[in-house]
This record gives sequence, structure tokens and C-alpha cells, in this order.
Amino acid sequence: MDYQLVIKFWRKSLDDEAFLATLEAELSAALGSAATLDGHDISAKEINLFMYTGDPRPTFRRAKDVLERLGVMHSVSAAYRLVGGAQFTSVWPLRMARKFTLP
Repeated sequence: MDYQLVIKFWRKSLDDEAFLATLEAELSAALGSAATLDGHDISAKEINLFMYTGDPRPTFRRAKDVLERLGVMHSVSAAYRLVGGAQFTSVWPLRMARKFTLP
């Protein structure tokens, strides 16, 4: 798995962070062997969910189905990078105006 896919949730648009356990279980079931979840980090402004995958774009499309079903797509941005790399490539929203960064 050559890529790290990061899904970012903006905290102010979420009711609480209790949904993370449900979200991680749903993503794990939906993604199967296409990705390995690698935990999350929580800051005052955002929650970042990390996963490793060999093909980040199709992996995000499958994850997006779960995010839509759980009603959290309005608060999401996502990008990927080579494992160990610094440069992110945005996958959501499709025309990302800001540079994707981690805290």
C-alpha cells in the first residue's frame, strides 16, 4: 500500500465525535482489503482519519458512499500522498481552492 489517504472532517460542522467508532467500522467493512485504517487524530478545528491504500481515488469513491449514507459529506475534504511524502493531492472536493494540510 503505497499511499496514505486522509479524510478531514471540520469539527464545527459535526454534532460530536462519537460517530468515529461507527464510521471506522463502516469504512472497514466497505473498503475490505482495498485499504487499511490507521486511526485518527483530533484537534480543536478538525478530525483527520488516516488509511493506507494502493489506489487512493477508487478507495475514496467507496469511502464516499459510506460518508454520504452517514450524512457527513458536507464537512469533508480528502487528499492522498505517497507514504512518507509531504505533497498532498486533493480528491475531495473536486475543485479544492485551499491547499490540503495537516495540523
